[in-house]
Amino acid sequence: MVIEFLRGAPMGTRVVVRHHLNDPGEPGATDVLGYLSAIDESHCVIASAKGLVTVELASVIAAKEIPPPPVRT
Repeated sequence: MVIEFLRGAPMGTRVVVRHHLNDPGEPGATDVLGYLSAIDESHCVIASAKGLVTVELASVIAAKEIPPPPVRT
């Protein structure tokens, strides 16, 4: 279900993706917040504030669309 969301989301959708740091099943996870830039059979690419981050789809735990960042004044 999570992978289907990522595959169906339009490029440029703002997302947060939680994924395992190591092999699936091992402890440790992190989040990547940014814009969906690319996706193929095994990886997705998120344009984050720190640059492009490639995430292996097999390591994805959760993903969802998030609203635009707040406007700073």
